[in-house]
Amino acid sequence: MSQAAIPFVDLKAQYSHLKADIDARIARVLEHGAFIMGPEVAELEKALGAFCGAKHVISCSSGTDALQMVLMAENIGPGDAVFMPSFTFTATAEVVLLLGAEPVFVDVDGRDFNIDLQSLEAAIARVQKEGRLKPRGVIAVDLFGLPADYSALKKTCDQHGMLLLADAAQSFGGARDNTRVGLLAPATATSFFPAKPLGCYGDGGAIFVQDDETAHVLRSIRAHGKGDDKYDIVRVGVNGRLDTIQAAVLLAKLPSFAAEIEAREKLSQHYDAMLKGLVVTPIRPKGTQSAWAQYSILTPKRDELAAKLKAAGVPTAVYYPRPMHLQTAYAQFGGGPGSLPVSEKLSGEILALPMHPFMPEETAERIGAAIKAAL
Repeated sequence: MSQAAIPFVDLKAQYSHLKADIDARIARVLEHGAFIMGPEVAELEKALGAFCGAKHVISCSSGTDALQMVLMAENIGPGDAVFMPSFTFTATAEVVLLLGAEPVFVDVDGRDFNIDLQSLEAAIARVQKEGRLKPRGVIAVDLFGLPADYSALKKTCDQHGMLLLADAAQSFGGARDNTRVGLLAPATATSFFPAKPLGCYGDGGAIFVQDDETAHVLRSIRAHGKGDDKYDIVRVGVNGRLDTIQAAVLLAKLPSFAAEIEAREKLSQHYDAMLKGLVVTPIRPKGTQSAWAQYSILTPKRDELAAKLKAAGVPTAVYYPRPMHLQTAYAQFGGGPGSLPVSEKLSGEILALPMHPFMPEETAERIGAAIKAAL
């Protein structure tokens, strides 16, 4: 008898666990009918701020819009350079191009997968020497849920007068040096895509800032650049509002979010123990807590292992099979093959395993056994 399929992310199990609260929250929205910017949106923003300690939370329609809105608030555009890791998802780079600025790709650390400070500083020096672009910002991506070293990054950004923006699409719920994601950078953008650690049932996102004026501008940008009235347009904006039903779903999920992060951490430690000596498991820098959006291993036998696991009923995923500087849409901004060797090497060896807080221990054991058999 064949074994049951293993879900990569089990949203059905989460819904079953939270069904009563989720259904009640959604029903309330259906009853009051305020489907855009209803009362649940403000309630969610307050709850998210309380969770991470941020003074201002501006919810929005997606993590991508969150990134773009922050750049818009800083008036980043033509002639500006924004630095970011190449080993990331396209959303990090596309928002820069949409505003007419230019992405400058840098390499990542081979163990924590986050932006490499030496590569960043070399890229800043190169752009300054060329003189064609003005260094304006750094987007640091907390890959797979592990917060980047924002203390070091802030020193570099302050030295050059640049914005530091945390792309925390995968890391909300994580922490570094006893500070939760949302407070680590002057501006933080996150995503509530369904498969994220805290996900809604569609697209959604949020921005976390401490500065009052920045928050005011972001709220204006979110609503088409409105001023005191929706027909008083004071700046160029976007339609970046979060649907009320998505806010309701997130409000139902937020009370159990911390416990789910703990469950993800427990599963990651179980993986560590089972896979020791077989593959390279994720690093755990001192003083950090990953949100474990993904549990990604490294092996030069990645494709062979993935095929064998698929045959055994174990799903896997590759984040990411090609770094940004080698993508067709961004090739003109990169240095070509060999220019960012760590990112290129990781793209050939990275493999994500099933990760969610509702995985039974026997399922984790089955995954570990399948990997041992394959290798």
